[in-house]
Amino acid sequence: MSGGDMRSEYGRTLVELGESNAGVVVLGADTTDSLKTAAFGKKYPGRFVNVGIAEANLVSVGAGMAAAGKTAFVSTYAIFLPGRAVDQIRNAVAYPTRGERRGLDVKIVVSHGGLSVGADGGSHQQLEDIAIMRAIPNMRVLIPADAGAVGALTRAMAAEYGPFYMRMARSRVPDVHVPAQEFSVGGAITLREGADCTIAACGITVSMALEAASALAAEGVSARVIDAFSVKPLDEATLEAAARETGCIVTCEEHNVMGGMGSAVAESVSERYPVPVRRVGVRDSFGESCRDAEIPALLEKHGITAVNIAAEARAARRQLG
Repeated sequence: MSGGDMRSEYGRTLVELGESNAGVVVLGADTTDSLKTAAFGKKYPGRFVNVGIAEANLVSVGAGMAAAGKTAFVSTYAIFLPGRAVDQIRNAVAYPTRGERRGLDVKIVVSHGGLSVGADGGSHQQLEDIAIMRAIPNMRVLIPADAGAVGALTRAMAAEYGPFYMRMARSRVPDVHVPAQEFSVGGAITLREGADCTIAACGITVSMALEAASALAAEGVSARVIDAFSVKPLDEATLEAAARETGCIVTCEEHNVMGGMGSAVAESVSERYPVPVRRVGVRDSFGESCRDAEIPALLEKHGITAVNIAAEARAARRQLG
């Protein structure tokens, strides 16, 4: 599969949105070149703010602009948002309510999520953000799997009022969706049909899930693969149908297994149609530094591989007897 850069697609889409919507403003925190948002600033300098290394201010200024009627995109690395600014995200962005409008129109878009950050190490490998952000009322959480999904979801966020959090990967990722694929907030996409088990993935692990499904198919096991890109709101209907029709679910994500997408799936399925759910992700630990070429080895150390996804699918099927 060919691959693309999520950050470049994000920057390109912001420029596109800026042309069609004069209310779009973009803010950064000294990482605007890395996040590829500087292109927006070059074209629309009057709607672009770089606050410097001041992430709490980044969120607060974005909230102020949203309170004045703008659609604010605020971006930096995942470890800094929500890592340094959860108070401002909760109280300045998600909490304000005006009539039927809950929260402010601020889109928090980050890169460098998960272990695949590389050499910056455990202090910068954000593994808790999905858990933090999905627990905040009025916040919606999106984890795109490829560059095309980033563009589509950026447009979807701009079209829908209210707070969002979207997490991108640092490195180039394989394309898993066709160019014309449609995305909706609260949806999920079935990439491969299957009857014997379900693999629900998000972010960079979606391509791993497809690889695992191919390996299982060689053994005669039919695995359904779902891109659960909308962690909140979660597509509970699609997951319930998968539980009923395949009997077990494996989740995979580049995040702590506590509180992430896998937890969201387990919570939903346990209430709607309980089946075995096994979670692939970081097992309640921090990451560690590695060179870019060693990122696959770091993911393997933490069990985030197609091989381990397939192994967990076999284990889930054994639970069924």
